[in-house]
Amino acid sequence: MAQPDKKFFENLSGEGKAIGVLTSGGDAQGMNAAVRAVVRMGIYVEAKVYFVHEGYQGMVDGGDNIVEVSWESVSSILQVGGTVIGSARCKSFRSREGRLKAAYHLIQRGITNLCVIGGDGSLTGANLFREEWSGLLEELVKNGQIEAAAAQQHSHLNIVGMVGSIDNDFCGTDMTIGTDSALHRIIEVVDAIMTTAQSHQRTFVLEVMGRHCGYLALVSALACGADWVFIPESPPEEGWEDLMCTKLSENRARRKRLNIIIVSEGAIDSHNKAITSETIKELVVRRLGFDTRVTILGHVQRGGTPSAFDRILASRMGVECVLALLEATPETPACVVSLCGNQAVRLPLMECVQMTQEVQKAMDERRFQDAVRLRGRSFENNLNTYKLLSHKKNVSELPKSNFTVAILNVGAPAAGMNGAVRSAVRVGITEGHKMLAVNDGFEGFAKGQIKEIRWGDVGGWTGQGGSLLGTKRTLPAKYFEQIADQIRAHRINALLVIGGFEAFESLLQLAEGRACYNEFCIPMCVVPATISNNVPGTDLSIGADTALNAIMETCDRIKQSASGTKRRVFIIETMGGYCGYLANMGALAAGADAAYIFEEQFDIRELQANVEHLTEKMKTSIQRGLVLRNENCNQNYTTDFIYQLYSEEGKGVFDCRKNVLGHMQQGGAPSPFDRNFGTKISAKAIQWISRKLKETYRKGKIFANTDDSVCLLGMRRRALVFQPVIQLKDETDFKHRIPKEQWWLKLRPLMKILAKYKTSYDISDAGQLEHVIVRREKEVEAGSI
Repeated sequence: MAQPDKKFFENLSGEGKAIGVLTSGGDAQGMNAAVRAVVRMGIYVEAKVYFVHEGYQGMVDGGDNIVEVSWESVSSILQVGGTVIGSARCKSFRSREGRLKAAYHLIQRGITNLCVIGGDGSLTGANLFREEWSGLLEELVKNGQIEAAAAQQHSHLNIVGMVGSIDNDFCGTDMTIGTDSALHRIIEVVDAIMTTAQSHQRTFVLEVMGRHCGYLALVSALACGADWVFIPESPPEEGWEDLMCTKLSENRARRKRLNIIIVSEGAIDSHNKAITSETIKELVVRRLGFDTRVTILGHVQRGGTPSAFDRILASRMGVECVLALLEATPETPACVVSLCGNQAVRLPLMECVQMTQEVQKAMDERRFQDAVRLRGRSFENNLNTYKLLSHKKNVSELPKSNFTVAILNVGAPAAGMNGAVRSAVRVGITEGHKMLAVNDGFEGFAKGQIKEIRWGDVGGWTGQGGSLLGTKRTLPAKYFEQIADQIRAHRINALLVIGGFEAFESLLQLAEGRACYNEFCIPMCVVPATISNNVPGTDLSIGADTALNAIMETCDRIKQSASGTKRRVFIIETMGGYCGYLANMGALAAGADAAYIFEEQFDIRELQANVEHLTEKMKTSIQRGLVLRNENCNQNYTTDFIYQLYSEEGKGVFDCRKNVLGHMQQGGAPSPFDRNFGTKISAKAIQWISRKLKETYRKGKIFANTDDSVCLLGMRRRALVFQPVIQLKDETDFKHRIPKEQWWLKLRPLMKILAKYKTSYDISDAGQLEHVIVRREKEVEAGSI
């Protein structure tokens, strides 16, 4: 198949164009990263870029609120929460008179391209402004405030939006800027509360933000294994008080010392009556007499530094926003840059706004199933997965499958593995299977370290890092005989392997071993879990997000340590083997000046050019530099070599420090993303195994010997896909243990552009305007997450 011609943005010049960027409505972590990306990409394509301070209010007031900015204006804002250009509610912009003033102030500076970062109200206001633009200019000419020539020259206003909202309440995008960071704040609080609550056998009722959307409550409940969750889109059924109290009592009877109930601030019952955290506390105390506390998180969720996910998302969206503005024509509708799976897309703004309003209308009319469906595939899947994992059915309600499924971890430990195991165990039990846990990977498998694992055994696993089952890098080939014996002895009918590159290799070996061992003719699935993100067949692996946050937080601290000192450059070594994912994405999240990776070979000339680039940078107001190096990027250009080179060449301009991050990247509690991703992907893997077991059951036994019965479940762009491991062999560089093609390399030029390097940025994959798809009620998307 012919490759499409690459399209580079050099063809899109911003010369003579002026871009205004504003943040409006409630603030959200990551807004500054978006502002930074818009400013630097705008300047890079030779456009003029203006800050519009205080949102629409600044546009209406004009004057010093609208100022042209330079490259250095957005230095050191990447890690700052909130928005440095301010945000305000603006009544005057809602009137035509206010919008007339705003148009006048924009025309004065030649601004006809607006990047608006805010919620649906802010974006709707921008669209109205755009629709009225020509009429506003006519009125300004008529009033004698501007010349007719100026009106003609600036006859069209282009609008591109990015959604900054911690509530994730905007339809058309899987995630909005700020949501992941808000989840970090919530999970930090939940993890802290869990330790004190277990000491005293307490019940905690946590109220989180989300007046009209229950996303934060739902995902945090999924991420911490909460006993109950209340969200506006899916109110509890009649008699929920009895059901909830019964469940809390049963959990306490099973020696569970802690009960967590999460309430969205907009939670309602099926009659649209508010359910408050105080109401729930009073109910639990009155009915059960449990020691119960209420914690209202409030604006803590909006605060703090943005997560790695939000910084990268906002940076990608900011660049995409500038490209969309450069490509816009008078006929192009106002669009919003969204995230679908792992891909940036452009959607018509008003289609998204209309669907967002439809959700509220459905809730007002008590059409709650429609409200959940309109929220999108991601929300619906979260809700279904939570229901599946949180409510244990009675034995009499469970189907009897007579199948046995074994779960094991293979490779290095990765944060999120335990959540994935918990999910697999509970979904398997719900499907009627007997679930077995294997300790210490295939080494433990061969030794018979296998035991049944039940529903209650995995309680509280989601928040724990590392691997509670134990994991080894040992591959199964040298233990084939013993593993076959154990499969026979324990009557194992399917295998779920959660791990990294070794897990992928293990299933390849077992698939090839079928020729000699019939015991291996069973359904097998690998769920990728490794901080290196080097498994073929998937864009993302469980554990990589947690490691990325650890790298980013360390870089932030290191940069902060240099504040107030003389000019300094830091050389930081990351893990990842030969895969440069952590170094590259860590550099993007931390605002690094360079990242050396194996996938993009470099020589002494490039090293020298980087030093010279930093030397020039240090002559401005910027005083710090950051360089990341992947541990195996080059055999000779070691971290010590690069440190010594920079130290020598930077003499008199800057000094150097180095830091090898080491195993701290593998440790720590899993991030909300890894908990959620691991939970959902593992649940989907078990459901696939259940289908395969039914398909391959013949004459009282399982016999699966086709390629599609040994699969890897990975995220590919927009969907989760099951791919036979045999087919992935051709996509794999086994010598270096990496996929031959890696999606994130397309973001590498983005990191360089934001660090002020001249480079080519392939935009052949950039967003074309698409349309919002509303799924039909009965439609099932097996690949969605």
